Amino acid sequence: MKRHIPQFITLLNLLCGCIATVFAALNKLEWAAFFVFLGIVFDFFDGFAARLLDAQSELGVQLDSLADMVTSGVVPGVVMFQLLAMSQTGGWNLDMGNVSADSAHHVISISLLPFFGFLITLASAYRLAKFNIDEDQVNTFTGLPTPANALLILSLPLILLNQGNDYINAILLNPWFLIALTVLSSYLLNANIPLFALKFKNWSFKENAHRYIFLIVSLVLLLTLSYLAIPGIVLFYILGSVVYNIGAKDKSQGL
Repeated sequence: MKRHIPQFITLLNLLCGCIATVFAALNKLEWAAFFVFLGIVFDFFDGFAARLLDAQSELGVQLDSLADMVTSGVVPGVVMFQLLAMSQTGGWNLDMGNVSADSAHHVISISLLPFFGFLITLASAYRLAKFNIDEDQVNTFTGLPTPANALLILSLPLILLNQGNDYINAILLNPWFLIALTVLSSYLLNANIPLFALKFKNWSFKENAHRYIFLIVSLVLLLTLSYLAIPGIVLFYILGSVVYNIGAKDKSQGL
């Protein structure tokens, strides 16, 4: 029975992804972000539960990637689609719940540019497929994990809704900025950059110092900057991993 507990948690991640997809398609991006965040929490705890219960399995690995494909692959692509569509209209009203069908069709039909956002979905699928056949990505990741990339993309509508001003809105809804971010995030997902994983085998500070430091700094940034902190946290994660890997390499070489 216990071997099914991690799989059930993974299915909760998938359910959150399905709900988030619906909200993203309806342009209710704040609700989409909420369910993506909730799904990522389940994604963290399914692996934790599998290790705790010694219930790791190949089925669990495959199911985890399928759930991530929806929550952290499909949803960010739909959100970027919506942001690119809004950038074409010059508006930043994120609640289109009362927009008529004709108006919504007009927004989408202005150009094919919004569909460029699905490059994130394609890159996420490729990244997850590589992860499933790569036996080296256990304690480290190669490329930005899809949940981290999803957090980066989903932070944009949250910033617009809760911390936006004329300057921030002009940047985040600039089509060239969104195109550049789409390309960058798609590259980072599959870049040959080793990044540390937030997997605690024990609670020792000495063995997990870099993880504790990352979590503490992230918490401070979130408390001080709110949603604006999320892009900074992702950048800190990448740069921190590079520094940690350089230090680990020097240490292994006895330098």
